[in-house]
Amino acid sequence: MNQQFLQQYAEFIVRVGVNVQPRQALIIRCPIEGAAFGRACMEAALDAGARDVILRYEDELASRIRMQKADEDTLCRPMPSELRSYLDYAESEEGLCVLSIYAEDPEIYKGLDADKIHRVNVARRTFMQPWQEYTMKDKIQWCVVSIPTAAWAKAVFPQLAAEEAVERLWEEIFKVCRVTEGDPVAAWREHVARSTARKQRLNALDLESIHLTSANGTDLTVGLADGAVWEGASSIAENGAEFIANVPTEEVFTAPHKDRVNGVVKGTKPYAYNGEVIEGFSVTFRDGKVVAHSAEKNDALLGRLLESDAGACHIGEVALVPASSPINRSGLLFYNTLFDENAACHIAFGAGYPINIRGGAGMSRAALDAAGLNDSVIHEDVMVGSADMRITGLTRTGETVLIFENGEWVF
Repeated sequence: MNQQFLQQYAEFIVRVGVNVQPRQALIIRCPIEGAAFGRACMEAALDAGARDVILRYEDELASRIRMQKADEDTLCRPMPSELRSYLDYAESEEGLCVLSIYAEDPEIYKGLDADKIHRVNVARRTFMQPWQEYTMKDKIQWCVVSIPTAAWAKAVFPQLAAEEAVERLWEEIFKVCRVTEGDPVAAWREHVARSTARKQRLNALDLESIHLTSANGTDLTVGLADGAVWEGASSIAENGAEFIANVPTEEVFTAPHKDRVNGVVKGTKPYAYNGEVIEGFSVTFRDGKVVAHSAEKNDALLGRLLESDAGACHIGEVALVPASSPINRSGLLFYNTLFDENAACHIAFGAGYPINIRGGAGMSRAALDAAGLNDSVIHEDVMVGSADMRITGLTRTGETVLIFENGEWVF
């Protein structure tokens, strides 16, 4: 592993991705295998002026044992102390920001009771929803990144020995996260500027809907929520600090209207959900709701996802990503949504982001519902883009405009 790149990666994530502000606390969620990287981020944050850094290590093998052997009632039981451990920092005068280091084995729960896993995860998300609003509404700065673990690296490079797979995955992460370009801060500023120009162009069009088609059978019309706005690359927190929620990110995204999505969409990449992988899916929408679905692998798991709650069978996000994105050019399937969603256009089953509605961060749930923003305890991104995808938009004045041709932006 290139130690210089590792240090640049940590510094960039803390100072630009999260953009820690003086006297803020930073919570870092980190897999135990990434302890050294977590400490590097901790040091960078304290050097940047954070008043405190709280490292919370996570052990996915221990999570598997607990999911397998603990009874469901215990796993679903609300733990107010866990919720308060986030809210107490978020509600403090100095404020909070969060860094989540995501590096799961895509099949960590393979072979376990999928129904139990689903119910436990839905119960946990429901209970933690007051905390999730802080990120969904950009009340705080937050950033999700990844580092290699042996299990994840072996999923990406099954032909390599574990140590070699980890080394190779580090190399790919550094490439697609623009760390190898010499000056990652400058490279990301340029990238953010390009994404900002595109979202401004889309917002200026004042679109009523977009239409996605591909030779694989995708033919989907996505009506946009009332007051929908396009976002992408960087975001602005409630305190005015700019941050990058996902590293890497290649998307420009907005909020569909939960009742105005119609047609068929085909999955173009496998998707890891609840510790298993869904592949080759097809979903049919009518008036915003999924009315039919199938998958070549784990169709039953897809069905459970769509039945999580009333909003899970609607979509809360549609995101545009060019086929020429660095992640797609790598030719790799990462089995990690953070990376794979930035290789292709995608939709998200479940909750929409209030920031995708004009003034949405300050709106009540009832007002967001009236605007058509979907609500759910889940938000699961699935990849639907392809190299031949064509996307047109219909403006509110009735004009049809071309947005994507052959998987690429036309502006």
